[in-house]
Amino acid sequence: MAFTDKIYVKNHRQLASQLETNIPKGAFAGATLDMLFTGDGLSKLDSTTRDRILDFAEDFLDCDCQANPYCGCPEEKFMRYVLELRAEGLGPQAIVDVMSDDYMVYAYTGDVLSFLDDSVRQLEALETLADVEGNEEMSDRARRAKRELSG
Repeated sequence: MAFTDKIYVKNHRQLASQLETNIPKGAFAGATLDMLFTGDGLSKLDSTTRDRILDFAEDFLDCDCQANPYCGCPEEKFMRYVLELRAEGLGPQAIVDVMSDDYMVYAYTGDVLSFLDDSVRQLEALETLADVEGNEEMSDRARRAKRELSG
């Protein structure tokens, strides 16, 4: 299961009630992305909720792909966002808190920790492969990125 499949809409029931429709709990589920991408019913939401949803759409759904929002760019941008928060020194719980404040989405702390750990392991593998191939530049980049994520 992909990390972004474990990102959930905060206050899901309240949001569905305001929109007068059922939406999936997953922030990156197809129907949720449809609602965000088309903006259907957003005028029914209170201004704070609407602003956060529009921020989410602007920050993660904005790309030029023909298949947008199903192109994978929203998920990739979100994962980059989480990795950047970690590089700023935030721990898993703080990352969950920030994503909730910024975009009204949340994840379980353990899922964020697993994602970060998997990311470090992938960087370790990349560093090793780059060393084997003699690509010093890539090895250095992987090492620096790993250091940023490891804290």
